[in-house]
Amino acid sequence: MQLRVGRVGVKPPNIRDVARRAEVSVASVSRVLNGAGPVTEVTRRKVMEAVEALQYIPHSGARSLSTSRTQTVGVILPDLYGEFFSELIRGIDLAARARGYHLIVSSSHDDAGKAAAAVRSMRGRVDGLILMSPHASVGQAAAGLTGDLPVVRLNDGAVEPDCPSIVVDNHGGAMIAVRHLIELGCREIVHISGPAANPEAEARLAGYLQAMADAGLDARVMEGDFDQASGRRAGQALARGSRPAEAVFAGNDMMALGVMLALQDEGLHCPDDVAVVGFDDVPLAALVRPALTTLRSDIAGTGRCALERLMGLIEGKQDVGRQVVRPELVIRASTRGRTP
Repeated sequence: MQLRVGRVGVKPPNIRDVARRAEVSVASVSRVLNGAGPVTEVTRRKVMEAVEALQYIPHSGARSLSTSRTQTVGVILPDLYGEFFSELIRGIDLAARARGYHLIVSSSHDDAGKAAAAVRSMRGRVDGLILMSPHASVGQAAAGLTGDLPVVRLNDGAVEPDCPSIVVDNHGGAMIAVRHLIELGCREIVHISGPAANPEAEARLAGYLQAMADAGLDARVMEGDFDQASGRRAGQALARGSRPAEAVFAGNDMMALGVMLALQDEGLHCPDDVAVVGFDDVPLAALVRPALTTLRSDIAGTGRCALERLMGLIEGKQDVGRQVVRPELVIRASTRGRTP
């Protein structure tokens, strides 16, 4: 007889029903659903097929009492707006769902007090925390309240070397971008920097300055704010200024896209008049025309890796040290058509 969940007079399926249908023990079903203990791939597949067929929904409260886990992880980001954060959350969420976990997501707005409040609100509600903060003071304020809660930190270059963390080689990536433009014959290369006091922006600026100095070229820096509007303002200023630019290396993709829009508005062509390179490789970078040359740091992959490392900590595995993501240059039409 087929059970229909929600039908009057019919009890919803329980864990014993799943075990019977999968022809395994209740303990095996529990291990599969809780991610605790060894199970074979055949057993895992049989259990998940039974769960799907019966539309079984584990009782989260009972599971939490039996495992001392909430099956939830917290994610605190400096902001939730924009393609970068959307892609990062997507990667975390895909990995979490594969583990049967849910997310609680909050924003610190790069404020130490708000970051601390977010941590307090999650204590007791999550099994672990992914914390991203480009500002050391914000990250330290939040991390100081986590106690024995497992934590993985993202893009925090100031974090202790033995703390589980993932950082992008912003300095090295910026040097790759500038060297690419120099190889194309560009000499007047302008950098649109990210917000002041942002360590990621500072590292990308430092990489630009070193690459320009190594080539014996004069640096030209314009301030931006990691958003499209600031890139567009910088692009307009360049197009209307008396000193032309042959190329622009923007501190992130959104500013690079703003620069390209401004150039188009002013009647300039990319890359023939001005070549443009961004940083991050957000999904939109491949969709605009011309498609944007950029440094790929695999945003979703970084989120997925952070979740997997956090799950290891939750399960009691040892995990120390900083993992460095080396950006990869992705050459597209915003520089490809230009020749030395």
